[in-house]
Amino acid sequence: MEQWPMVKSGFQKEKEFDASSSSSKDEFTIALSGNANVGKSVIFNQLTGSNQIVGNWPGKTVEKAQGKLYFQGQKIHVIDLPGIYSFSTFSMEEIVSREYIAYEKPDVVINVLDASVLERNLFFTLQLMEMEVPLVVCINQVDIARQKGIIIDEKKLEKALGVPVVSTVAVRGEGLRKLIEKAVKAAENPENVPEIIKYGGEVEKRIQNLSEMIESKKISLKYSNRWMAIKILENDPEIIKNIKNESPDIISYANQLAYQIEKIHQEPSFAVMASERYTLANFIASGAQVQTKIDIPFSERLDKILTHPVLGYFTSALVIIGLLLWTFTIGDFLEGILSNAFSFFQPVDPQFSGAITAILWNGAFGGIVAGVTLIIPFVIPFYLMLSYIENSGLLTRVAFMMDSFMHKIGLHGKALIPLILGYGCNVPAIDSTRILETRRERLLAAFAITFAPCAARTILILGLVAIFVNIWWALALYVLDLIIIVIMGRLALKATPGESTGLIMEMHTLKLPSFSVILKQTWARTKSLIYLVFPIYIVGSALIQAFYAMGVLEPVSNFMAPLTVGWLGLPAFAGVLLIVGAVRKEFILLTLVSFVGTDLTLALNTTQFIVLAIVGMLYLPCFSTIAILIKEFGWKAASLITGANFTTALVVGGLFAHILPYFL
Repeated sequence: MEQWPMVKSGFQKEKEFDASSSSSKDEFTIALSGNANVGKSVIFNQLTGSNQIVGNWPGKTVEKAQGKLYFQGQKIHVIDLPGIYSFSTFSMEEIVSREYIAYEKPDVVINVLDASVLERNLFFTLQLMEMEVPLVVCINQVDIARQKGIIIDEKKLEKALGVPVVSTVAVRGEGLRKLIEKAVKAAENPENVPEIIKYGGEVEKRIQNLSEMIESKKISLKYSNRWMAIKILENDPEIIKNIKNESPDIISYANQLAYQIEKIHQEPSFAVMASERYTLANFIASGAQVQTKIDIPFSERLDKILTHPVLGYFTSALVIIGLLLWTFTIGDFLEGILSNAFSFFQPVDPQFSGAITAILWNGAFGGIVAGVTLIIPFVIPFYLMLSYIENSGLLTRVAFMMDSFMHKIGLHGKALIPLILGYGCNVPAIDSTRILETRRERLLAAFAITFAPCAARTILILGLVAIFVNIWWALALYVLDLIIIVIMGRLALKATPGESTGLIMEMHTLKLPSFSVILKQTWARTKSLIYLVFPIYIVGSALIQAFYAMGVLEPVSNFMAPLTVGWLGLPAFAGVLLIVGAVRKEFILLTLVSFVGTDLTLALNTTQFIVLAIVGMLYLPCFSTIAILIKEFGWKAASLITGANFTTALVVGGLFAHILPYFL
């Protein structure tokens, strides 16, 4: 039997359900919509708890989050739409949001606004009202607004908009019960759509004329006539294409009206429409809010330092270095504990002889241990700190400061977020490139991520170079890797046609994030990693050991000798190391120990330690990374990225093999 969660986190618990309080309709769908970073996801998590499903919208790469709750005898489906700023067709998130509202017709849309930037958020509210859907406005983060001296009068805003308005502090659950009550009431009366808010006379007259013509033609699109009229006047390509297929004369008439608007205002019609909305948003906001005089809060003083033209680069570097130091310090401590615990129960060194079942089991168990000793010690601490930095507002400041640097490889500052994720694990980092606007940018970011030294590569660098050479050479490899990312990014940029988009990112207020939100985000990211990575580690480890026991890998290793011995200057068994390393990079170290024991200086000299670490750091992405590349971009792109990694590793490794002996 399907279980629905009780409402919680700030709600008064329901002791009994009063049948008389239930409506005639006992199941609703609520869509949460609004700009990015307004607390929409916090509200979603508070309402749905752990009862969530996160996937993709059908046929789209945009993430879909849906959950459910049980409130006063009613089942409520909650859909968290992507954070957007308009209903244009500039991004997939905007298309997904407007198509869902128009075609799926949720019973009510809750528009979440940031109380501290009311005017800016109302620009999107007006567009939602144009769609003529049942609407409730949620003014969130009113506590932060008060700290800035901003007080919003709910009643005045409600009167100006003509829709229910509720103030909330979502991180504490304040106002959420009232919000759901208002939403359910609006859902019960779907005919009570927002009143039409009219724009300036010249514009409004032409919107009405075009709306009437669209209505007379009986256009089959499910959007409201007024909304379609506005979109045509704004020159929205998708709406124009769809209407042209049904009634070309509407477009001809719209072009005449748009020309008239442009002639009157001396501006493009889309700019005129945007100006009309901003003017109205300013008028509504100024009438509903009061600005009181207060001292400049600490968060604003800190913000000036974080975005300072000079100091901002130092603070950004400190944030990134702090994230990595936290991850590796905590990770190294936990990894030692977990490795010792698992070795107590079962040896996990590669087993290359004996019964085939023992070989397979040992390989599979090794995959389990490898997964656990990566995800728990390295990935979870990384995601915890990343979620804190992200929800506090620090990460957007870092992305803003790094924007000019990222443009050198065809990306903007926002791409820094998945690139930093890549230092924990490439798989979720590539998955998170969905925050970027175009496939080209996602592909360039994914390409750069595959060169980022993830936790597994870090173990290899530390185990080979930091221990057996010195820590300075280990740090030098990280600098080398960063240089390679820039160089390969530049080459990929020249090979990939298209233009880079500008950085559009909401700089929400610095704040202490909710610990519960951090935990939920960390679990959601870790869970998706477990589902993808663990099966590949387990199966891949078992197959590698089975292939070696059957004598398959040794001939391959001998075949690779001209490359590994001749060009890279490594021992003959290095071919096997690179083969097993394709499953997981630290398997190179694990297999090497099984061959020669813990004193690796018996098998490798200083140059070979460094060269093996360079090749292991750069060559073939692990099986899990290749799998996510295929899933997100297809076989062709995955093959090209894999080939580029392999070629770079061999070229750089070979050059160091021939140059280092002169310096060491």
